[in-house]
Amino acid sequence: MRKKLLAISGSTRENSTSGAILKKIGQLYGEILEVQLYTRIDRLPYFNPDLDRQGVEPASEVSAFRGLIGDADAVIICTPEYVFSLPGVLKNALEWTVSTTVFSYKPFAFIVASASGEKAFESLDLVMKTLLQVPIEDSRKLLIRGGRGKVNEAGELADENTVEEIKRIMEALINQIG
Repeated sequence: MRKKLLAISGSTRENSTSGAILKKIGQLYGEILEVQLYTRIDRLPYFNPDLDRQGVEPASEVSAFRGLIGDADAVIICTPEYVFSLPGVLKNALEWTVSTTVFSYKPFAFIVASASGEKAFESLDLVMKTLLQVPIEDSRKLLIRGGRGKVNEAGELADENTVEEIKRIMEALINQIG
């Protein structure tokens, strides 16, 4: 039985680099992993701790998002960097998981694909280390500088060196799943 991989894009653009990378992962590993691309990140309401406390049922989209994370055997996030930080929709989505343990000790990897990406990379590493409750091994992290240039006119990841780097982190993630 194939393991479930939840793939979350930090971009809401229809033909984003992050989406192209996650689709490539689905193509490369579709035979051994059931890759589900989460495309509703922009449907999550703004995080409000008052709506996320015991006795208050969160919005159905929040419950569904948390359920997908909980049901997944592993999660991968691919995101751009906006204004030297994480995209607001991604940060918002992650904030909806703070009061839960859905990410605790979950096999996880991430990719930042952007012009520079260093600040988003550092930020996502810190946020996820907190949510996972463990550090993320370097073998499961990838910074792709100049990400847009790695995608061809058809919207497909076309840079072979980048594909090899993605395979490297995916192999590390698959090994973590067990």
